[in-house]
Amino acid sequence: MLGIEDPQIWIAYILCIAGAISCMIYGILKWNDGEETEACS
Repeated sequence: MLGIEDPQIWIAYILCIAGAISCMIYGILKWNDGEETEACS
């Protein structure tokens, strides 16, 4: 498939894509979590 026959290369590609997707999901879930500070005027 795509000229890549070594399964270790496919594992590396799959892990990179899975890592990127998991980071995006974590970022979306934690987007607004944190301390909110109100400006006192």
